[in-house]
Amino acid sequence: MKQLSRRQFVAALATTVPLLAERRVLCAASAGPRVLSFDHLHTGERLAIEYFRDGSYLPDALGSINHLLRDFRTDDVHAIDASLLDLLHALNGVTESHRPFQVISGYRSPATNQMLRSRSEGVAAHSLHMQGQAIDIRLADVPLPRLREAALAIHRGGVGFYPTSNFVHVDTGRVRTW
Repeated sequence: MKQLSRRQFVAALATTVPLLAERRVLCAASAGPRVLSFDHLHTGERLAIEYFRDGSYLPDALGSINHLLRDFRTDDVHAIDASLLDLLHALNGVTESHRPFQVISGYRSPATNQMLRSRSEGVAAHSLHMQGQAIDIRLADVPLPRLREAALAIHRGGVGFYPTSNFVHVDTGRVRTW
């Protein structure tokens, strides 16, 4: 049996750990009903809801989530990507959080996105928030760096870390980090 060098061992470990974390998340996400809880920090609205059961997304539940995650500035409602909800469900599993997601921003209308872009360089012109594929969140019982690490371990989309503003951005776009 060939013995690995320390460098080879570390390289093998670096590729294996994320795969194990992703497998754990995928197994947890596929088993049983999926429930999410939200606390929208701008509207004061709260929602705890089962959105997936018996292999199907629940249309009424998705409608309630779409409404809660609407553009709170314009009241525009947009469909939220079910993959984003599954990503949040996976984050709950990895972090073992027992608190609702504190929502800073869900869907953003193009008008709101443009207004935010005019005020900050950090807002993307083609933000996935405008497609219902992104959300800015935090969890009261999970330190922000740990939430970021959990999102990175899931390896399912973009992860932005905003410690000064106290939130993590997750989306269902290509895997990237900032």
